[in-house]
Amino acid sequence: MIDMNNYQTEALKTAVYPEGQGKLYTVLGLANEAGEVAGVIKKIIRQDTVSTLSEEYNNKMNQEKIKAELGDVLWYLAAVAKEYNLKLSDVAQYNLDKLRDRAERGVLKGSGDNR
Repeated sequence: MIDMNNYQTEALKTAVYPEGQGKLYTVLGLANEAGEVAGVIKKIIRQDTVSTLSEEYNNKMNQEKIKAELGDVLWYLAAVAKEYNLKLSDVAQYNLDKLRDRAERGVLKGSGDNR
C-alpha cells in the first residue's frame, strides 16, 4: 500500500504547469478530471443498454477506465493540496475525522458542511 505523502511527493515530480498559475491550473485540472470520471460512468450506463460484449469483459474494461481517471483525479488532488501547502495525508485524516464526528452525532445524512 502506498503512503499518501509519498504518493504526493512522487507524483508531483511530474508536475508541469504555467509558472504563477499553480492554484488556478491545478483546481481546473481537478474539476476537468472529475468530469472525465463522470463521463466514463455515463458511457458505462449507455454501454450497458446497448453492448453485445460479455458482462465480464465490460466490467474489466470499465474498472480499468475508472481506475485511470481516478488516478488523474488523485494526481490533481495532490497538486491542489501542494499549492495550498497541505499534505495529502493531512487532508485525508481531516476528512476521516470529520466523517467520524458526523457519524457519532448521527448527522451523516443531510446537507451542508457545518453539520
